[in-house]
Amino acid sequence: MTPWYRLENAADIPSPALVLHRDRIEANLRRMIAIAGDPARLWPHVKTHKLPELVAWQVALGIVRFKCATIAEAEMVAGVEGVRGILLAVQPVGPQVGRLVRLAAAFPGIAWSVVVDDPGVVESLRTATAAGALARPPGLWIDLDVGQHRTGIAPERVHGPLLDAVRNGDPVLRLEGLHAYDGHLGITDPAERDRQCDEAFAPVAALRARLEADLGRPMAVIAGGSPTFVRHATRKGVSLSPGTTVLWDAGYAHKLPDLPFEPAAVLITRVLSLPAPGQLCLDLGHKAVASEMPQPRAVFLDLPEAVAVGHSEEHLVVASPAAGRFRVGDLVHALPWHVCPTVALHQEVWLAEAGRATGPWTVRARSRRLSV
Repeated sequence: MTPWYRLENAADIPSPALVLHRDRIEANLRRMIAIAGDPARLWPHVKTHKLPELVAWQVALGIVRFKCATIAEAEMVAGVEGVRGILLAVQPVGPQVGRLVRLAAAFPGIAWSVVVDDPGVVESLRTATAAGALARPPGLWIDLDVGQHRTGIAPERVHGPLLDAVRNGDPVLRLEGLHAYDGHLGITDPAERDRQCDEAFAPVAALRARLEADLGRPMAVIAGGSPTFVRHATRKGVSLSPGTTVLWDAGYAHKLPDLPFEPAAVLITRVLSLPAPGQLCLDLGHKAVASEMPQPRAVFLDLPEAVAVGHSEEHLVVASPAAGRFRVGDLVHALPWHVCPTVALHQEVWLAEAGRATGPWTVRARSRRLSV
């Protein structure tokens, strides 16, 4: 039986290349919806794939709200028919504030919102929004630090100037709720992962109750990432924002084997040279596969025992007992260890359907700027 990742026309694809397998992506999307119980609960993060085509597939399944990391990603999503809500999940600073307001003005049919953890940013948004004459005020989500210590404010510290800045009744801005991303909880043991997830979420639930009592209205919550997606799905009244679940990768498959997703993105590389007995040099350099972590940066489907011995901009040298089976020009298939930054390295990706590559897609939101 032909392995799932092999394509009849792979010889026609220039390498290095990234191939997305439609059947696996669609299966991952169905699993996401089944876990959530309702597509309306999902705000999938598009930073993983950056593709309007995959946003459209999700919209067709009833997923109409999305999270973005950049203004370009937000503009890409806004251009897809059927999208109803967009959350910018990185607090805007400097010129990004004006860009966000201009984008919201260009797409008045979409409910725009943004995470904040700083009163000064709230005031900048208020000023820009007032000048922008938007059809509807942008929503604010208080960004909470639940243990990653990257952005956000600890739930117990949400008071004073920040809370005053986002309080109810503002004619220009509106407080939507709380944003709690726990991306640090990529723990292999499911029981321990759930325990730590619950522990990190408890202060969020307490803050929610306090704000609801204070404001006299319900407070929405968006929680979690891909590792904790299944756990947060058990909580009532919580929206979910997995991202990597759409494509998955070798890193999560290794670290989170209990989660029901399968890798859908495959790197195609070719043998450039045979530098020594038992070694292959591949055209899979730093510019083709994410290299922000130690090796392995890719898992080779044709070379299960391969070990990286050298990596540079355009080359990856691996040692393998099976190296003698390969000649210069031969194809090798690999799963990226971290798919999100790997996608961002490719100007285009190839779609695979029924065992064939059917054509390239431009990775549109790979750019930092589209029009605004």
